[in-house]
Amino acid sequence: MNTIEETIEVAVPVRTAYNQWTQFKSFPRFMSAVQRVEQIRPAITHWVIRCGPVRCAFQAEIVHQRPDSSVVWRCLERHPSHWGEVSFRPTAPERTQVTVRIETTPGRVASLLTNASSGLTRRVVRRELGHFKEFIEGLGQESGAWRGSIHNGHVQPTEPEPPRSRVARWPVG
Repeated sequence: MNTIEETIEVAVPVRTAYNQWTQFKSFPRFMSAVQRVEQIRPAITHWVIRCGPVRCAFQAEIVHQRPDSSVVWRCLERHPSHWGEVSFRPTAPERTQVTVRIETTPGRVASLLTNASSGLTRRVVRRELGHFKEFIEGLGQESGAWRGSIHNGHVQPTEPEPPRSRVARWPVG
């Protein structure tokens, strides 16, 4: 297994950086390798990635997600397989450290991309984090947010359902 870890600091609060990261469909707007992301279910996404002539499509499951802290996923494909984590840590009131860690198991053509000695995957992750920095700092705010939690693949909304209103129901009409 190969491990890649890259960190970047962005000039936005941790909540803003985290909220934008949860907007997976927006990734093709700033990540050049990501062509499409579809949210199949709250914890399942479908990705289409292209790096040079190599195109890869896979589904990923979000295993753990904690607002303003981290998102952990695993690829649902057997070969090549990977898992990853992105973590968010405030470094100042308006600054956030974003760390991406990916572990891969190579397979067939993708072994060229996941070979840590080639450094290709590391360079792609570094470049894409730079694109995220430019995007979020340029916006200055998130384009959306999902504030729920996921534990062991089970989705848990952050806010409980509101209590029923105690106001009397008035007849309409």
